[in-house]
Order: sequence, then C-alpha cells, then structure tokens
Amino acid sequence: QVQLVESGGGLVQTGGSVRLSCAASGRTFSRNAMGWFRQAPGKEREFVAGINWSGEITNYVDSVKGRFGISRDNAKNTVYLQMNSLKPEDTAVYYCAASTSGYPGTYTYATRYDYWGQGTQVTVSS
Repeated sequence: QVQLVESGGGLVQTGGSVRLSCAASGRTFSRNAMGWFRQAPGKEREFVAGINWSGEITNYVDSVKGRFGISRDNAKNTVYLQMNSLKPEDTAVYYCAASTSGYPGTYTYATRYDYWGQGTQVTVSS
C-alpha cells in the first residue's frame, strides 16, 4: 500500500519558518516528480511547489517565490518544503503529492499526480 505522510505543520507567527516533510512508503518515487499543494478554507486547492526526480528542476507559485524551497532526498523517499517569512495568507492545509509518470520535469496541475498525503495544517498568526 502506497502512503504519503506529511509532518511538520503547526502554528507559527508571521515572519517565522516551518519545514514540512513528506515521507513515502510502499514504493519508491526516486524517478518521479513530486509536489506540494495547499488549500485554505473556502478556497480551491492550489499548487505551491514542484520538483523533478533529480531535484535539479523546481518551480513555485509566484506568491511563494523567494520564501519557500522544495527539496528531496531520494535515499529517504522524502520530499521537503522549507517555508520562510511566513504570512497569514499562507495559512492552509498543505498536501504533498507524487506522480508515477516518467516525465523528467515537474507538474503544476493536481491531475498529474497520482498519490496524495492526508495533509498537514499550517497556521500563521498575525
């Protein structure tokens, strides 16, 4: 059974930092794109960051560029999201996602991902 398990969320003050982790089990994603999405109350799920299989290609939604960093450790089958300079508008449930496609780049569309974690809440207080 394939599982993605996020961890690291919580309550943080404006300007603070949080590091999310997503550990995969049941199969390896070392040759697949992975990503992070988020969903705030009353809003649709949106793409946050994506990373290709090697970690050499990353992309971000404009609102987090320069503040968030996505990385991966294929030996641990884990992807990370370092979130700095957090703002109240970053408050959301954050989900990690994994593709099974052999595409060498990254994906920004949720429909391109095949496995999802259960989500972890990040709340940024003002």
